[in-house]
Amino acid sequence: MNIGIIGLGLMGGSLGIALKAYDSEYQIVGLDHNEEHCSQALELKLVDKIAKSLDEIKACDVIFLSIPVGGIISALQYMKDVPSDCTIIDMGSTKEKIVSSVPPQIRKNFVASHPMAGTEKFGPMAAVKDLYRDKVVVLCDLEESGKHQQETALELYHEIGMKLVFMGSEEHDRHAAFISHMPHALSYAIANTVMTQEDPKSIIALAGGGFRDMSRIAKSSPRMWEDIFRQNKDNLLTAIDHFNTELKRCREMVENEEWDELNQWMQDANKLHDIL
Repeated sequence: MNIGIIGLGLMGGSLGIALKAYDSEYQIVGLDHNEEHCSQALELKLVDKIAKSLDEIKACDVIFLSIPVGGIISALQYMKDVPSDCTIIDMGSTKEKIVSSVPPQIRKNFVASHPMAGTEKFGPMAAVKDLYRDKVVVLCDLEESGKHQQETALELYHEIGMKLVFMGSEEHDRHAAFISHMPHALSYAIANTVMTQEDPKSIIALAGGGFRDMSRIAKSSPRMWEDIFRQNKDNLLTAIDHFNTELKRCREMVENEEWDELNQWMQDANKLHDIL
């Protein structure tokens, strides 16, 4: 099986390693607009070869789109002539706008997915073989994909050790706004707040595990996350509004010295980790 991967950063690179680890017969063909990423991907054996053009990728049996969500939408417009048995799988962090942008003539070819995996690092050098193992992949609007394409996507994600979850693209984007996108916005906000209020020496001297944990994902790629925020704007704004309500309540309890209420509020928050 020839598998094309467009985008050879953390997600695409880790996918290449994982697929090759499962089946060395898979031929992994990579494509990335960044020439340094292409060189690194070859050197690290994330892919078997680098495609010279998009046409070379379109000849693959399976094509994974592991690029920012805006790039996924653009790339799909150039894939209207793929063979009917080709499977195109996007790995974007938003789903509704991507799904609605798929050209009708390749809708059966297309599988919408979101692997809920990653780190704050990016680029081919960040790729790791087990990034996807035991993580969730959400497959959206699967009934709109062709039977062959459904089976192919499920088989490949199963092979790299992912847990399969199914839902609609609109539902996915709302959940992702609260569970993934809003926390990234908060991490960026925490980092900027501290940077504008504290000097670097104090940050280095006093930053403990809690601060490092909460600010860690502020190291994530701004290009990728700007794109995600743009695509899921309305849901993200709703999530931020709900967070602001909770933060305002915390401020009021501290200001009014409502310590019992504050303690109960914290206990309610503790219950999250009974779920996780």
